[in-house]
Amino acid sequence: MHLGPFRPLPTFHVQLPTAEAAPPTPISAAAARSYLATVTPKTEGSTSGYSRDLFPHWSTVSGTCNTRETVLKRDGSGVVQDSACAAVSGNWYSEYDGATWTAASDVDIDHVVPLAEAWRSGANSWTTSKRQQFANDLTRPQLIAVTDNVNQAKGDLDPGKWLPPRTAYRCTYARLWVDVKQYWNLSMDSTEKTALLNILNAC
Repeated sequence: MHLGPFRPLPTFHVQLPTAEAAPPTPISAAAARSYLATVTPKTEGSTSGYSRDLFPHWSTVSGTCNTRETVLKRDGSGVVQDSACAAVSGNWYSEYDGATWTAASDVDIDHVVPLAEAWRSGANSWTTSKRQQFANDLTRPQLIAVTDNVNQAKGDLDPGKWLPPRTAYRCTYARLWVDVKQYWNLSMDSTEKTALLNILNAC
């Protein structure tokens, strides 16, 4: 039997979905540690008087697209939006727990530093305009698309009481947290600071 020349089988490359764009890069672990070295812990304030309405969120960013829809587009892959800018399809990878979702209804936009936590850390004295800027901050790494029930489990807890269940992301999460608190000049309590240092020292 005559065999023809050997022809290698074709090689197929599988490309995993990637986000349309990445959230803003947080400060380095070294920079975060340096900042924490300057922080004098303060007793956390009260939630008295707090309301989410005092932090007007999901402001219009462009056209009919608000902040939530902008982050869904940024953090997802293959995101299709309708004429009202609502995401009707796409893929979203949640860094907090490693889950991937194909329905925007399964995804929350987490405020890395929760609004109530910010209130207790100094935002109670801000103007409504400044609180609105904080709640819609797309320049700092303050907003990230994650699994809805993981975000709900986090609630308004700081890193002394809650960390992402996916341990590989905790170093990045600590960097996000410190970056946001530093920029917005928000205080930290001692348990929060210690938890952050423990994570960052292991990065």
